[in-house]
Amino acid sequence: MQYYYVYLLFSVLDKGWYIGYTGNLQKRLFAHNAGKVYSTKNRRPLMLIYYESFLNEADAKAREEYLKSGYGRLQLKSILKNTILTKESWQSGRMRQS
Repeated sequence: MQYYYVYLLFSVLDKGWYIGYTGNLQKRLFAHNAGKVYSTKNRRPLMLIYYESFLNEADAKAREEYLKSGYGRLQLKSILKNTILTKESWQSGRMRQS
């Protein structure tokens, strides 16, 4: 059975987020951290801090678009409030949205 994933990466370098979707989460994370993804190659290292799985690719794409919206980012901040605080204290900087 094929799964599709929506994921949230945290950039240790700039304290920003990256939201994406993929059909192979492990391979995609490797590509991000190997510098093979244009939009994140200068933001490494990256940490996976959240993901959701879907059986339908269209559902995953729709969820990715929603999470990239203002309301979606607010929802992520609410869901991950303790994770965000932990990452802020680890990095001794402020986490910002990107």
